[in-house]
Amino acid sequence: MFRNKMSEKINLVCLPFAGGNRYSYRPLFNESSAIFNVVTLEYPGRGTRIFEELTADINKLVNDLFEQMKPVLSKGDYALYGHSLGGLLTYLLVLKIRENNYKSPRHVFITGASGPSAPSRQTKKFHLYPHKEFIEEVIVLGGMPHEILQDSAMMEFLEPILRNDFKVSETYVHQVAEPLNIPFTVITGIDEDLTAEDVLLWQNESIPAVDFKQLDGNHFFIMQHRDFIINAIAEKLTNN
Repeated sequence: MFRNKMSEKINLVCLPFAGGNRYSYRPLFNESSAIFNVVTLEYPGRGTRIFEELTADINKLVNDLFEQMKPVLSKGDYALYGHSLGGLLTYLLVLKIRENNYKSPRHVFITGASGPSAPSRQTKKFHLYPHKEFIEEVIVLGGMPHEILQDSAMMEFLEPILRNDFKVSETYVHQVAEPLNIPFTVITGIDEDLTAEDVLLWQNESIPAVDFKQLDGNHFFIMQHRDFIINAIAEKLTNN
């Protein structure tokens, strides 16, 4: 049976996608779950940390996320979830947690991301595109409301944040690490610009067999399948 006591809820720690902030997953997790509490971390330079400087240094970002995680790490069971850039940072955060001898997450959930070792990560250089081509790529990826795309002032504000976050992913150089003894669930969209080979590379990072799933939709398929995503997370956290 699913847990129903507040004291038994598991903290689901979420890492935002490129351009996102701690509020970005509200459309996905807009209702309370009987199984988990949603805790979303914040990157510098946006959301509640808007006055801080952006950083494309992935090591600084992971250290920052680790410091934010410490209160959660002292509260019992937890799980981690990241979409796209958040998926890559989730993986690196788990390595950091292991390195510092903290308790591992019960489960890791990744959506919309190729494995960390995928060579294609370094072939994409969207963060270097001229303005027009860059915005066109943002539109192709989806996830940006039409009202914001049509608001030139808002896009002028968001473009440096998006470029910064694309740079984080596109300049990441993978370093082979000992596989994690943690169950992974990896979900991707059928119409995403991701190859099956690159997605399957997640298995290199986990000792248990990764549960791979595909759903209809493009890069932001998660918003079309919120019930499926929530139920999949709840089922994994209940059965593990």
